[in-house]
Amino acid sequence: MTTFTELALSKPVLSAITRIGYEQPSPIQAAAIPHLLEGRDILGTAQTGTGKTAAFALPALSNIDLKVEAPQVLVLAPTRELAIQVAEAFQNYASDMRGFHVLPIYGGSSMSGQLRQLQRGVHVVVGTPGRVMDHLRRGTLKLDKLKTVVLDEADEMLRMGFIDDVTWILDHTPPERQVALFSATMPAVIRKVANTYLNNPEEIKIEAKTATVDSVTQRYWKAVGTNKLDAMTRILEAEDFDGVIVFVRTKTLTVELAEKLEARGHRASAINGDMSQQLRERTIEHLKKNKIDIVVATDVAARGIDVARVSHVINYDIPYDTEAYVHRIGRTGRAGRSGNAILFVAPRERNMLRSIEKATRQAITPMELPSREQVQTRRIDQFKASIDKALEQSDLSIYSDLVEAFVKEREIAPEQVAAALAFMAQQDRPLVMEEPRKPERRDSRDATPGFGDDDRPRRKERKEETFTGESIAMERFRIEVGHDHQVKPGDIVGAIANEADLSSAYIGRINLLDDHSTVDLPAGMPAEMLQLLKKVRVRNQPLNIQSQGAADDFVPGAKSPRPKRKGPPNRGGDRPHNRKDSRSDGGRRRS
Repeated sequence: MTTFTELALSKPVLSAITRIGYEQPSPIQAAAIPHLLEGRDILGTAQTGTGKTAAFALPALSNIDLKVEAPQVLVLAPTRELAIQVAEAFQNYASDMRGFHVLPIYGGSSMSGQLRQLQRGVHVVVGTPGRVMDHLRRGTLKLDKLKTVVLDEADEMLRMGFIDDVTWILDHTPPERQVALFSATMPAVIRKVANTYLNNPEEIKIEAKTATVDSVTQRYWKAVGTNKLDAMTRILEAEDFDGVIVFVRTKTLTVELAEKLEARGHRASAINGDMSQQLRERTIEHLKKNKIDIVVATDVAARGIDVARVSHVINYDIPYDTEAYVHRIGRTGRAGRSGNAILFVAPRERNMLRSIEKATRQAITPMELPSREQVQTRRIDQFKASIDKALEQSDLSIYSDLVEAFVKEREIAPEQVAAALAFMAQQDRPLVMEEPRKPERRDSRDATPGFGDDDRPRRKERKEETFTGESIAMERFRIEVGHDHQVKPGDIVGAIANEADLSSAYIGRINLLDDHSTVDLPAGMPAEMLQLLKKVRVRNQPLNIQSQGAADDFVPGAKSPRPKRKGPPNRGGDRPHNRKDSRSDGGRRRS
């Protein structure tokens, strides 16, 4: 069994993939990485979702010279969506490579922005053929330092009519460059390109197979309108579950999420790679023996968990590849029992959902969140069941005498005493849930507009909200993320809107600076909400939000001015990919 540590990858790349949670390479990665590290050309046949992005990105990053601020890797992709996805993967894998820059280039985005970033220097360019050709003709993309060219999804580029553009680009690359060509199929035209432009390539063919378990029911929820913690809480309230494993991407989140679940009445514990083996084994043993019901884990920490009572796997964070997904859901449906797998999918993660379905050859069914009424009915049924159990299994004579004496003493009906006792028993988990609060839209420092409860409107419904046009008082806050962290305004809007349960229409001006930024929020934010936002992470940086005093009033739903730069522009490639994404107004984040 090959491990990543055996593949001679650079230390920063190994560090990053360990933190991400990769432990064992997929077949395409194990086969391709050694040859690419040696500089050989590759002709790979592999389906989407088999981990081929890491197969070419990890060795390419290991061979990059960060001191040379010129394109050393060029990746050609058929669509802008894939180009963005691949660029983000490079950024993730290079998170420990200080000074690394990747740039996605494609039609429909600002040419001037791409020109500025190319002039400042990037190490990896990921682009669609048409836009790459534009830059080559202009002379704005220099390939004299190029080491590697990757043709990703070559058969798709052929289908879309880009194959002549691809060969034109290859003709403009240095003759000594390395070429890696990946394609799901190998039609004659692609084979001809390989014969012409690849030098004695190593051929790798990975057969796709269905690796998921038939006994596992797979569903996904579109993660919009309700923050993920509230969504998971509702699911746990409404579903019949025994043991649950919740998968997240980071070690920090395992602890934070386990604590939040415990605060909501669930018996939960974290398990991650920072914990000693002894502590991990004890946590798994507690899950087996019903001492806890929920384990929040990273991919690496969950390796080898075999607990028959695990009825549900919840993918709180979508995995980076299909191999990890298959491994995750394999933790349930064991010992002849049926299992349930639930996947949270943000709009920008839909491509990964399709990749999972394609690679596993199984459809994942969409699901709706349980409604307030369903959760309420469930709580009442459970409360009644607990009363039946107490009546059947307990000697209640002493309590009957006590209630009878209390009724005579106070001269009240027994039903009132029973109602009071029920209220006391359910204070932390009310049987009757309050109606959702409507966002306030008045100019007042005594209330914070835009806050709802667990049932805030879905995104589609929010678009139908109408605003009075009246301004509300705003307060300016400093947050500790900026250009240096490759942050986008959409990242900030999404994090605050989700974690604070604040309608994004009430988030005002965002001003991105080098090592920090400012954001305008409604005046009178609750203290507990600010404490929560301090710990929220954007681009793996805690916001550590702090007030800077009053800001200009703001009309919900209106556009505010674009931010002015007050420092060197960001040189990273992980920038907003279209003008609408980079707006600084309180509009909703696009995905």
